[in-house]
Order: sequence, then C-alpha cells, then structure tokens
Amino acid sequence: MRLAKIDWALGAVLAVMLVGVSACGSSSSKSSSANLPTSIGKGEGQLNLVAWEGYAQPEWVKPFEKQSGCVVHAKYAGSSDEMVTLMRQGGGSQYDMVSASGDASLRLIRGGDLAQMNTNLVPEWKNFIPQLQSPVHNTVDGKHYGISLQWGPNILLYNSKAISPAPTSWSAIYDPRYKSQISVPNNPIQIADVALYLSKTKPSLGISDPYELTEAQLNAAAGLLKQQKPLIKKYWGLASDEIELFKNNDISIGAAWPYQQSTLLADKVPVKSLIPSEGATGWADTWMLSAHAQHPNCAYKWVNWVSSPKVQAEQAISYGETPANTKACAEMEKIKPGSCPIYHANAPSAYFDSIKFWKTPVKECGNGQNDCMDYTAWQRKWTEATG
Repeated sequence: MRLAKIDWALGAVLAVMLVGVSACGSSSSKSSSANLPTSIGKGEGQLNLVAWEGYAQPEWVKPFEKQSGCVVHAKYAGSSDEMVTLMRQGGGSQYDMVSASGDASLRLIRGGDLAQMNTNLVPEWKNFIPQLQSPVHNTVDGKHYGISLQWGPNILLYNSKAISPAPTSWSAIYDPRYKSQISVPNNPIQIADVALYLSKTKPSLGISDPYELTEAQLNAAAGLLKQQKPLIKKYWGLASDEIELFKNNDISIGAAWPYQQSTLLADKVPVKSLIPSEGATGWADTWMLSAHAQHPNCAYKWVNWVSSPKVQAEQAISYGETPANTKACAEMEKIKPGSCPIYHANAPSAYFDSIKFWKTPVKECGNGQNDCMDYTAWQRKWTEATG
C-alpha cells in the first residue's frame, strides 16, 4: 500500500479494558492452551513502531502517550519490503509492532517474526466488519497474528487543471501524451496493478487474480512496465515524495493513495482522484506484534486506542481511508458531516469485495496448481523493468 496514517483518541474505552493486573508476557498471565496473555498489565513506558507514513501523527500520539504512559517512537517505512526488513532487525526485538499490509503480513507470519494476539483483549474487535475480524492476511489456522486497522483502494490521482479531459482508465499512466508527468510507487507489488489492468484489456492472458501470475503472465506485466519506464518522472518511495512532485508541478498524474490527495487538497493543489474502470487494488492494514516485542503491554494498549470508534473515525477522515470498526461511522459524521458515505464506512460488503487487496504472491495458485511466480520472482522482474 501505500504509506498510511495513524490515529488516537478516547481513553474511556481503553481504561475499561486495561484493568488486568498481570502483564502481557508474564507466565502467570498466559493461558495454558494457547500461550496467550489473558490480561493487559502496566505499560513498559515506551512503544517502538514501524508504520506507514502518517500513521503516527502527533495530534493523536500525544493524547495516547498522556493516557497510557507509553512514549511512542515511530519509524516510517517506504514499502512493505522495508517493513519486513525492519521487523527482523536486532533479532526482531528492535520494534514492537508494525502496521503491515497484506503483501508483508504473511511473510512475517511464515517467517516466525510475529506473536499470536488475543482478540479477547481488544473489546472493539467484535465491532469490526466481518471481513476484517479474521482475514486471511492476518489470521492463519484460526490464530490471529494482528488486529485489523483500516483499509482502502489505490487510486489514480491527477491535477485537474493539467489533465483534460478527466481520465477514466489506468491506461492514462501508460499514455505517451503524459511522458515525464507520471509517477508510480517504487514497489514490486505494483505489478498487481499492471496485472489487473491487463486482465481487463488483454483477457487472452487469462489473468483471474492479479497476485497469482504464471511466468507468461508475469512477463506480460513486466513488458508493459518496460514500455512505461520512459514515461515515468519518478518512482516514488514515500508518499511525501509524490506529494512534493505534485506540489512542484513536476508531475500531473500518478498512482497514489488517498493520503496524498487529502494532503494536497489541504495545500490547495487542484487534484482529483478516481477508481478507474478496470478496478483497483487496495490495502487492508494490520497492527502486528513482534514475536520478540520488548513492550507488549504498551502494544496492546496502543491497539485498543486505535481500534476505538473515535480514533478510527479521526484516522479515516485524516487519511481518506475506511475504518474497520463499524461504530466509527457515527463518529465520522460528528467530525465531518457526510464523511461516512464518502469513505465508504457504511458501504455494503460488495464494495469491500470489489477491491483486490494486497497479498503476498506465492507459488501455490488458487486453482490448485503450483506454477505461479512467488514474490522473489516479482522483485526480480520489477528491478529488471524499472531499474
């Protein structure tokens, strides 16, 4: 995904849940069956996070720190690859939590980098939309390795004064008319966007899932990326990189996240966005706990803070994404009337199901075959096509 954003507010709900007397990680607080903490103890005084850009903003971090006594130290990552690397530094003990997207979460789970989490210690979890209570990107064999946060689509963003008529298709970012005006993420998972576009424009390729590509399908996507490369002004690593490109009129169109749009509009830059006719990929982020977390109590306090309806609403409006908590809709309307439907917080499940959410490419295809290309192959093709 994307670089994202975080939120905080609401201590009343948190106070109710933090009545446990035994700390996470102590033997007395774990159940014998699942080896999970059964209560949340006193905070350890700090919390070290790996997060998408904007997920740890002072306006909601400071209230959390005051309420919990946990001082937050956040490291912004520019890609899911960087998140995986950071979470494995220092033997996995340098950072407590990561706001992982679906193209990183399974890698971390399979690598043994994460601890199972107890959803019973997160009361608001029961108010999440059903699709995000036990999604495949953070729940394996019935075990929860994180708590869902927010979700949203990857969008086509453009300067409405520079681009006319308004684009309707992803074809715009492959159009020679916009040479040196285009920017896309510097991320191998971007291949899925290419594959989604090709699935609609070249059905003969037989692409049914943009994350499950055979060698021939991956080569076709890489071929389009090579054609696109001369048109690219810059492959952006951080959301702030693309924001500056738009602000300086260095680009006029690109693949983006809602965060870029909301930030640019706040700075009076004339941008608009859309989900093109071919559809969109997207992200569903999860706060995941390191298997070697040094501050697990603060981590659980944090998860409860950002899961509350008010904080979920604040983050959704600030970033332009959709909250996992169904009760956030009413809070969104209090903050900004009309925002709940704008950000699809009350949309039917069909809207969620229409987005092709990031997931880690693996050799096992959904059709029972084992001829799909894994993420290592995607990384190699991305470098060949864009490097």
